[in-house]
Amino acid sequence: MRDLPTGTVTFLFTDIEGSTRLLHELGDGYPDALAEHRRKLREACAQHGGVEVDTQGDAFFVAFASAKGALAAATDAQRALAEGPIRVRMAVHTGEPIRTDEGYAGMDVHRGARIASAGHGGQVLVSQTARDLVEEDLPSIALRDLGEHRLKDLTRPQRIFQLVADGLDRDFPPLSTLDNRPTNLPPQPTPLIGRRRELAEIVGLLAQSEVRLLTLTGPGGAGKTRLALQAAADLLEDFPDGAFFVALASIADPDLVIPTIAQTLGVKEVAGLSVEERVEDFLRQKRLILVLDNLEHVLEAAPQVIEVLRGAPSLKALVASRAPLRVSGEREFPVPELAEADAVALFCARAQATEPSFLVNGDAAAVAEICRRLDRLPLAIELAAARAKVLSPGKLLERLEQRLTVLTGGARDLPDRQRTLRDTIAWSYELLDEAEQELFSRLAVFPASFTLEAGETICEANIDTLGSLVEKNLVRHAEDRFTMLETIREYAIERLEAGGELDRIRRRHFDFFLALAEEAGKDLEVNQRAVMWLERLELEHDNCRAALQWARELDEPRLELRLAAALSSFWHARSYLDEGRSRVAEALARDPVAPADLRGRALRWAAMMAHKQGDRGAARSLAQEAAAGSRAGGHTRGLANALNVLGIVAAGERKHQEARALYEESRSMRVELGDDFELQSSLHNLGLLALDQGQYEEARRQIEAGLALARKHEQEGHAANGLCDLGFVAIGQSRHEEAQELFEESLRMCVELGWKEDVDYCLVGLASVSAAEEGLERGARLLGAAEALGEEIHLKLEPYAESTKARTVRELDSRLGPDRFAACLAEGRSLSFSEAVSLALADVD
Repeated sequence: MRDLPTGTVTFLFTDIEGSTRLLHELGDGYPDALAEHRRKLREACAQHGGVEVDTQGDAFFVAFASAKGALAAATDAQRALAEGPIRVRMAVHTGEPIRTDEGYAGMDVHRGARIASAGHGGQVLVSQTARDLVEEDLPSIALRDLGEHRLKDLTRPQRIFQLVADGLDRDFPPLSTLDNRPTNLPPQPTPLIGRRRELAEIVGLLAQSEVRLLTLTGPGGAGKTRLALQAAADLLEDFPDGAFFVALASIADPDLVIPTIAQTLGVKEVAGLSVEERVEDFLRQKRLILVLDNLEHVLEAAPQVIEVLRGAPSLKALVASRAPLRVSGEREFPVPELAEADAVALFCARAQATEPSFLVNGDAAAVAEICRRLDRLPLAIELAAARAKVLSPGKLLERLEQRLTVLTGGARDLPDRQRTLRDTIAWSYELLDEAEQELFSRLAVFPASFTLEAGETICEANIDTLGSLVEKNLVRHAEDRFTMLETIREYAIERLEAGGELDRIRRRHFDFFLALAEEAGKDLEVNQRAVMWLERLELEHDNCRAALQWARELDEPRLELRLAAALSSFWHARSYLDEGRSRVAEALARDPVAPADLRGRALRWAAMMAHKQGDRGAARSLAQEAAAGSRAGGHTRGLANALNVLGIVAAGERKHQEARALYEESRSMRVELGDDFELQSSLHNLGLLALDQGQYEEARRQIEAGLALARKHEQEGHAANGLCDLGFVAIGQSRHEEAQELFEESLRMCVELGWKEDVDYCLVGLASVSAAEEGLERGARLLGAAEALGEEIHLKLEPYAESTKARTVRELDSRLGPDRFAACLAEGRSLSFSEAVSLALADVD
């Protein structure tokens, strides 16, 4: 056996850049060039104490007892290879790997390999840990800081350095990391262990033009999701439009699959097009990979997914599902159990994370047997390894032998692997004390993450008990929220149902989120604490969706309508317009005899969402129904609000006379009620109507009156809106300096509130001011930023702002010329939100 270094070890990873291309270019000369490359590498490594761990194809894996030796070997090797046809990328990384019979295992091996894969031929990359060991001892080389990068192992960002020395190239393209492609692939707490063969097969399959839909199948806990994420990360370089992960575990309604994809991709609203048509249009020219996770419980959506694929010839879909979709064009890839060595490495890595002093030593046979008994399923191994803090591998094996001898925990027709996993979770459950078991089962009520407050209120969670479940890997904790893996949650639901508590805990869950949504809805309607509530409801959206579903299952249509109405202001503000409209419509249909005030509120919000989508006919019909119900029920406040919405619809259609009559009738009612909160809206809308007709003095008078009420009642959002629209009045009167001050004051308030809709209006206004004040290129960039933000939040500008934008576009296009205007517009569209705001608020001479 080779005398490999132990303890703190520095690795050198190398591989040839573009080996397939070289094979074609060099032809018969390739074997000789490859042999020379190997000779030079081995010579340099041996000279500095390197021990060859593994060689696969053209890739080398070498271990050094010191980081200094590894860097010297990399430097000498690159100098020796500099004049040849072969370009080699290298990485140096230091860690404390697990020593195995075959070499090394653990996170550091994977991290070093990932750093190497990010580089380019002729480049040597160095990790932070290796750099720290040689920082004071670099006589002939230097290390250039390349910043933090997300690597393809999907773990936290890593700071990477480049070795700089005489005789080596210094300038290279950006690193091939996840930062250089559009993606939302979620960071993972640990690198993927093993699966090299499976990853290669999956990547190879997706490289075939005829494979458009690849489904990774297997039981819960087989590692399908993690494997799909890693494959997508590895493929990212081949997809210029990115890789996007769509989590479907919390979606119970198949009709929400395509809207969830649209939301993930940021597909904008387009009047007159269904969400399916918008997604297809968005993806038609995109070269993109879509990862759909947990599709098995909404399989009815599979035909819709296929339609999207048919309309987008360069799109690839990678699905993780316990069952194949059974649709045409699908290629199935059954995910096997881990290889034995990888299973052992996974157990050791997770055990060391739980108990840093864990060492296999003489327990290697017991660890291997534990993994075999668990059919080498990743989740089962992780659950077992979590016990390493209190049980040695030998004792752990004894417990498993007592519990899993005949594997009868699952249904007889389930695959053995699934029955094993089920028994493994059952075994973990039975090791819990009574309080832990009770809380474990109750927490299954949450379909997604939850807060400590929700756990305490709904499940009577004790913080110590909850912390114990986190320690045992049955609950996960991150960023002040808790969650369960879907497989574990399914078992917990069975325990909750078996204990007779399912309906009671679901009802408590509903009550909690109804109270939360109704409190939020009241505040959002007057724009109080808007940012806090919008962010809170975004985090709790899946819980609110589940609560709506449970109200339906508990046959509580009135409660379903109350929750749908309460969430409507959130759906409206965050542009969940398709979902909001459909859920409100369903709730209204199930409770046709709801009180007029509740029904009217739901109808009004549905009308506003329809208006925002440009569906004027539906908006008018819904608002008219709300008005009729409120009038018949004698609900003056509700009638005033419904008439105001009807006025907004009419104004959007530029039916000015009708809009004015509706606004005036609504205003009169609000004056009679003494309702200053809503009177502010009436005055403001009358001002916008005058603005759209070019009646600037009347517009100023009405909007200023509304602004005064907003300030009186500390309605910051309405105040910001008033300042913004006064800016449009000032533009109409050619008072550009005043307009700029108003837009800037409004913009600062909107940014503080997180109110992106009015930020967009301010950007449009400031673009117009810049164009009028000779800041042509700045104006075009601001206009581009406004367009990008409007698309992101699915905003359709009101007529007065749309006409201002159209005039600005014509002026800038004419004065800059089409090519320069287009270039500046594109520059503006590429700005981040904060960059766009900084540009808008920058001092201009």
